[in-house]
Amino acid sequence: MTVKTFRDYFNKTLIKLYPVSEIDTFLFLLLEEYLNFKRIDLVLKSNLKISAEVISILISSTKLLEKEIPIQYILRKTEFFGLPFILNEHVLIPRPETEELVAFVLDKVSKLENLCQIEKKKKLKILDIGTGSGCIPISLKKSLPLAEISAIEISNKALSVAKKNTLLNQVDINLIQQDILKTSELDDMYDIIVSNPPYVRELEKKEIKNNVLKNEPHKALFVKDNNPLIFYDKIAELAKNHLTKNGLLFFEINQYLGKETVELIRIKGFNTIELKKDIFGNDRIIIASVL
Repeated sequence: MTVKTFRDYFNKTLIKLYPVSEIDTFLFLLLEEYLNFKRIDLVLKSNLKISAEVISILISSTKLLEKEIPIQYILRKTEFFGLPFILNEHVLIPRPETEELVAFVLDKVSKLENLCQIEKKKKLKILDIGTGSGCIPISLKKSLPLAEISAIEISNKALSVAKKNTLLNQVDINLIQQDILKTSELDDMYDIIVSNPPYVRELEKKEIKNNVLKNEPHKALFVKDNNPLIFYDKIAELAKNHLTKNGLLFFEINQYLGKETVELIRIKGFNTIELKKDIFGNDRIIIASVL
């Protein structure tokens, strides 16, 4: 089978399930992985004959896509903030909105680093709550190599993935297995606390695509309709008592609950609160501090 023949089969198999642009992306990612293709090779090497071994893998991958398994889980990896990450079904697939969260942290961090130097404090201390694959703390550590970064996660299976990703990216993160909802005190004081906790309400499941709904861990995605801000309530309460002077709290939030989340954080005692929109124009990031 040639590249062109496989491409025809691939498109025909998936056209009823995915947009053409998404199918093209899937095809490129598979050929990049198994044939070391660049995008131009889809044209230049369209008549290349693919080995039986690789064809078997490609057809198997196509069948998984037909079952709406995410391409990131098929390849067992993704890229986030320009870095490689191992993935499996025990962790969420990182989103572009979460890259924005990391960017907002880095944008604000220089002021805190200067304060640390003025106060003769050796290291900036950062805590990520609900780390999953470790994409947030690892990305921060690569940009802030001198920072001391810890990450909390309830799932041991997710922590195992995060550990692999720290090794892959050659960073040192203090990984902690802990249920934040059962935590009364954090272990330290932090200059930054950041979290992308579960925030999708059960009632919003109808908006979720099957490839997410059927495959990604529900515990990391969904919250009960009658208490959708449960994690923000708990984390803000802990942050109030465990942020250093001038420390900052960063949240990724449910786009439909921006005002409600801001009000909850205000009630907790944070008096400087910024609500930021994501690249799609949705309320997505909160930055808060107690002055």
